Amino acid sequence: MSDGVKHVLVTGGNGQLGTELKRYAWPEGWAVTAIDIDELDLRDTAAIAAMVASESWAAVISAGAYTAVDKAESDIVTAWAVNAMAPAAFAEACAKAGIPIVQVSTDYVFDGARDGAWDVTDPVAPLGVYGASKLGGELAVRTSGARHAIVRTAWVVSAHGNNFIKTMLRVGATNPTLRVVDDQHGSPTSATDLAAALAKITMRLVEDSAAPTGTYHFSNAGAVTWAGFAREIFAQSAARGGASAEVQGITTAEYPTPATRPANSLLSHDAITRDYGIHPPAWQTALGNILDELLGAPKKDISQ
Repeated sequence: MSDGVKHVLVTGGNGQLGTELKRYAWPEGWAVTAIDIDELDLRDTAAIAAMVASESWAAVISAGAYTAVDKAESDIVTAWAVNAMAPAAFAEACAKAGIPIVQVSTDYVFDGARDGAWDVTDPVAPLGVYGASKLGGELAVRTSGARHAIVRTAWVVSAHGNNFIKTMLRVGATNPTLRVVDDQHGSPTSATDLAAALAKITMRLVEDSAAPTGTYHFSNAGAVTWAGFAREIFAQSAARGGASAEVQGITTAEYPTPATRPANSLLSHDAITRDYGIHPPAWQTALGNILDELLGAPKKDISQ
């Protein structure tokens, strides 16, 4: 790649975040190569090393992950291979190549057992295999010697792929009442907004050898429960002529899952704002942008 263009390698290219990184309006002189499992098996650390060494990449955004949280409880080796060993291989290869890596991580590294937003320096205590394996990936990147940014996020949603918004719209179209967990707190994250933040961090790491490194949090601004999120989805959907349903709040205990979810996933944005000037927009705004893409703009009230 001697074309003068800065090429960024992105893993998880067909996922919500990978799709948005491809759709992001990268400035002139930048290009993204987004790959998925058909092009690179993240369980194959030798193939990862070869991929990084094969081209003159400007940076790697490690967005590919094993995200089946419940399945991970019984598929431990695969979860650790993809979420911990793959980042380790990427980070080692990036260190050898002298290029930065941006590693995407998760709120699941916290136990969620207190109120308030989690800061990047707060103690980690994952409750299950998914969170533990993602923490393993963090530790591998952090100790690799590669210049890096680790960006934790939560509750990722978008207009594509499988996510909470699309599930609510689908189920709400045929069910007048839905029961949704109302005692888990956090902030939804638009994959579009997350991609923009990652792109900004990546470009600065490439262009500025003194750019800040370390661990950051990104989600959209504001706190809500899953039930509250569902209610806002249906309110905004109804305004666009889409599905609407009544949401009944239930407890986590009433909706048991193999993996334990953090009761509080709220993430502090202090570090990412301080170091990169990134101010995440409100989650309600992000939701509206996603619904605009799925359903169109809100209908005008002709009675006014």
